[in-house]
Amino acid sequence: MNSIWVGIAPGPTATRVLAMHGASETILKARLRRDPSHPRALATLLEAIALWQGMRVQAALAADDEPTSYASSLCRSPLTDAGSSPLFTVD
Repeated sequence: MNSIWVGIAPGPTATRVLAMHGASETILKARLRRDPSHPRALATLLEAIALWQGMRVQAALAADDEPTSYASSLCRSPLTDAGSSPLFTVD
């Protein structure tokens, strides 16, 4: 099954988003505000990528081992069924 892989990395001043089809084809690279303005922004972004490309999205929120937390609201955003929908899943 074809799918798009999306990495979401919240940082101290911005959230980075990288979407790839396969190991070498970057289809979207973005640097967004640290926190979304709307609680459904993350889910809507992932749904839009899935609809645009016509493939399911597999997304991961990136977290490193550093003790510093950036207190992003991305994890608190209401994702359909705790991180999945017919169009995407979030791990």
